[in-house]
Parts: sequence; structure tokens; C-alpha cells
Amino acid sequence: MKSLKNRPIGIFDSGVGGLTVARSVRKELPDEDIIYFGDTARVPYGNKSKDTIIRFSREIMSFMMDMNVKMVVIACNTASSLSLASLKRYYSIPVVGVINPGVEEALRLSKSGRIGVIGTSSTVSSGTYGKELKRNDPSCKVFSKSCPLFVPLVENRFFSSPVTRQVAGMYLKDLKKKKIDTLILGCTHYPILKTVIGKTMGSTKLVDSSLAVAKYVKKILEKDDLKTLSKKKGKTRYYVSDDPKGFSKVAGIFLKEKIKANKANL
Repeated sequence: MKSLKNRPIGIFDSGVGGLTVARSVRKELPDEDIIYFGDTARVPYGNKSKDTIIRFSREIMSFMMDMNVKMVVIACNTASSLSLASLKRYYSIPVVGVINPGVEEALRLSKSGRIGVIGTSSTVSSGTYGKELKRNDPSCKVFSKSCPLFVPLVENRFFSSPVTRQVAGMYLKDLKKKKIDTLILGCTHYPILKTVIGKTMGSTKLVDSSLAVAKYVKKILEKDDLKTLSKKKGKTRYYVSDDPKGFSKVAGIFLKEKIKANKANL
């Protein structure tokens, strides 16, 4: 059995969006092995109940434990919002979500304390980003907006089409009126639309949680003395709950390289 340090990092998401997190973690920690799981059979998570999301997350955690991971990153904003606290109580290995790193980065960047959050309906309605922002800085003002069409636009490769620009303008016009100076991209698909969102929002600073998460993961590994001893380039293995071929095809959008996914039974 691998020593604890040389075990892989587990990353899971409801589908392909978490690949933005996997890519950032791999860039930040090139020597680490990664196990990525996308729950493609049950995507999307954004319109499901808290109890259902917790059940799905626990099933995926059981798979990750079987893969002997040393820590788990919940790359899905919805699952981070709804199941992180439950998983941290239940498992002894480090479990991190995408919310706190994004919150810390937004508060670091914001000068006015007026911060926007965009995400799926479940992420926004959970209010998790707002609660965490207020917990860290009670004086900040938080403005949230759900942007459900952004995910299908990304997965259908409408990255900067007129339709995408029109949708972005429609979703973001109210946030522009609030004079926010920082915007958290609270869904792992949204960094793919960073150019369109950035042009729509003008000088507003954008927080890509995947970059913040990667730095946070590195900090946790160093703090807990879990960094790999290997000096070789790390490998990433991809697993999905349905249609590996379809996942592998869409994954190219996020990773800009060809990959082969495997079917996993939960």
C-alpha cells in the first residue's frame, strides 16, 4: 500500500466543470497524482435537494476512500455549499470545498466591500457564499445572481457567441447597477466564460475559485505534511458514473488535451 504522502488527491464534481479545479491543482502541484470523479449520470446538481446532494457526495466519498486518496476536494459549488460540513464530520482525511478559498480571495481583492456572486440556483439560494463573506467581514455587502444558462452554453461550446454575450448582459446588468468591484465566479464552468463576463462587467475583478482552491490545497498538504515524496510528474485518472466517451469529448474544453475516462460504479 502506498504511504499516505504518496497517495493521490481526490477531486469530484457533478460532471465536467470541476476539471477547471483539477487543471489548476495539477498546475500548482505537478508532482501529485489526482483521481477525478464526475457524476455524469446524475448531473446537474444545481436543482436537487440538500439531502440528495449529501447522499450523492457520501457515495462518491466512499469511492474515493476505496481509491486510497489522502484528501478530497469538492470541486462542485453546489456540493460544497450543501455537503461539505457533513463530509468533514464523517471522514478523517482533509476535505475541502471551493467556497472558502473563493471567499478569502474576494475579500483580499475587494476595495469597496461590495462583492457579487454568480452561480447555479442551488448555490445562490443556499446563501453559503454570502454567509461566509459576512462571517469573515461583517461590513461587506453581498449581491447574488443565479445564471443557469451559463453551464449549457459552456458545454455546447458557445464561449463567446452573440447569444452568450446577450445572456451575460441580461444576467449581469443588475450586478453592474450595484457597483460591485469584485465578482465571484461561483460555478466551475464559469471561468470558461471569463472573457465574456469580464467584458460585460468592465473593471470588476473576477475571482476564479479554481485558482484559489489550488493554492489552498497546497497549503493544507504542507500544513498536514502530506505532500508527495515523488519527484516524477503526477498522473491524473478520470472516472465517471456514465458515458466515459461523452465525458472525454467535453473534457477537452476544460483541459485542452485529450483524456480517456473510465466508468466507475458507486
